[in-house]
Amino acid sequence: MAAAVFNQASGIVQPHHCLNKCSNHQELGSVSYRFSQKVLNFEASRSIRGTQASELRNSSVARVSAQAPVLNPVIIPSKSDSTEPKKKSGEAALILVRHGESLWNEKNLFTGCVDVPLTNKGIEEAIHAGQRISNIPVDMIFTSALIRAQMTAMLAMTQHRCKKVPIILHDENEQARLWSKIFSEDTKEQSIPVVTAWQLNERMYGELQGLNKQETAERYGKEQVHEWRRSYDIPPPNGESLEMCAERAVAYFKDKIEPQLLAGKNVMIAAHGNSLRSIIMYLDKLTSQEVISLELSTGVPMLYIFKEGKFIRRGSPSAPTDVGVYAYTKGLAKYRQKLDEMFQ
Repeated sequence: MAAAVFNQASGIVQPHHCLNKCSNHQELGSVSYRFSQKVLNFEASRSIRGTQASELRNSSVARVSAQAPVLNPVIIPSKSDSTEPKKKSGEAALILVRHGESLWNEKNLFTGCVDVPLTNKGIEEAIHAGQRISNIPVDMIFTSALIRAQMTAMLAMTQHRCKKVPIILHDENEQARLWSKIFSEDTKEQSIPVVTAWQLNERMYGELQGLNKQETAERYGKEQVHEWRRSYDIPPPNGESLEMCAERAVAYFKDKIEPQLLAGKNVMIAAHGNSLRSIIMYLDKLTSQEVISLELSTGVPMLYIFKEGKFIRRGSPSAPTDVGVYAYTKGLAKYRQKLDEMFQ
């Protein structure tokens, strides 16, 4: 299920939103996406050796988890002059899911932007995440450029009741666009576009990448490692701080994802602990002190409703059923009822 990772080159992907047979959306439209190659500039932090350890913060860790069902509508590349999705009234669902356990999670290594696949447990977590969101509509999927996030999105969608196929949009060059073109309109209608973006990648851990977390703490001190991992604005050596990660992730969310929600499209984002924490900081208006204590479980979806320009988190993780967990709105309830009627 793993999709090949590619670098986003400059160009335009123009997906066409086809009539969704399984969704309440009954309109045709088109949107286009523009990606440009960017180079990350990472600050070089002070040398590890001789760094004075800072005090551990005694903040409690907030466990954030949720459970959800997935998306429905469709968007496929097409030649269109439109550069912005049309604004639409109503509500849209936003699903956030952290990738399942990776092979380096299992080995307790700093992973960052190293491209590591899922473990068997991670695959199971992704499938379970898909089961939780199998009754929630999904029109578009955004993932990072890293394989563990892409695997999570693809595996989750195998569980969706509408049975649409997630398809990664390739825009590396003109040949990639031509070679991945779909010529069947019926097939397009049963597809969900997947947009990959390096801006949603995990925080780059610099010189810590590939090191064992326990051994690193023993070598440099728990307080120093805690500062690198949990402070908001202090990066590890030659890496990114959470603040730096938030700058790119939130900017991408505002520029590329929020317009889709404004247009009424239901979106799933499969990404990483720090890039998702950054986005949640924006959605929930958290302070820099609040976000550093935020923890996200692997493979556990969170659901937001975007309505009238506001993001509202839905549900309680302790609820016994997905309807209770996600505190369905009337629109989501109607969508699930339609699925029930279709698949009786």
